[in-house]
Amino acid sequence: MPGSLLLLAALAATCPPYIKGSTGGDYYDAEQARGLSVVENFHFGPQVEALRRGQSGQLGGDIGYTLEHFPNHPRALAAMARLALRLDKPQVPGARYGVECYFQRALAFVPEDGVARALFGAYLLARRRNDEAVEQLEKAVAAQPGQAAAWYNLGLARVRLKAYPAALEAAHKAYAMGFPLPGLRRQLQAAGQWREAPLLDPVVTH
Repeated sequence: MPGSLLLLAALAATCPPYIKGSTGGDYYDAEQARGLSVVENFHFGPQVEALRRGQSGQLGGDIGYTLEHFPNHPRALAAMARLALRLDKPQVPGARYGVECYFQRALAFVPEDGVARALFGAYLLARRRNDEAVEQLEKAVAAQPGQAAAWYNLGLARVRLKAYPAALEAAHKAYAMGFPLPGLRRQLQAAGQWREAPLLDPVVTH
């Protein structure tokens, strides 16, 4: 088997695609989310989401179970990413797949999910994989432009790449939406690249 096919086979074995069963599916689809409360009640309660302890077993297992039924569950994706970063592991104990696999499965199932892309971008940013973070965050804001946190993180990633005009544009978008953290503004100021957003001309009515 050629090397490229071997690589694809290995990836498929370690990160198989999500296949919808009788319970689960798109988190945002009212019909598919009918079983969501059952999954959350037994596997994704407040203690799990806060990363304090598992509910039916290991913490990673409960988060993973939730994502194996609802792959684009935003709070479960965020929890899996936080746990992986906290433990500094690509795959947390108890989880069936690596954290990036859960994101890949979510985006393969619902490619237009801007929230999942934004969360993936934030995870990649935390891993200092800046080019990959920019790619995911740009797709996230293209799909759902109203995500202030995604614009903010996109600005941070662009600052790291010294793409200052694009970083400033992202900062203006985030702050115009009321994003509260000043870190991006301060980084641009430290680089001598901060400029206030231009004031829009008032609309004259007669």
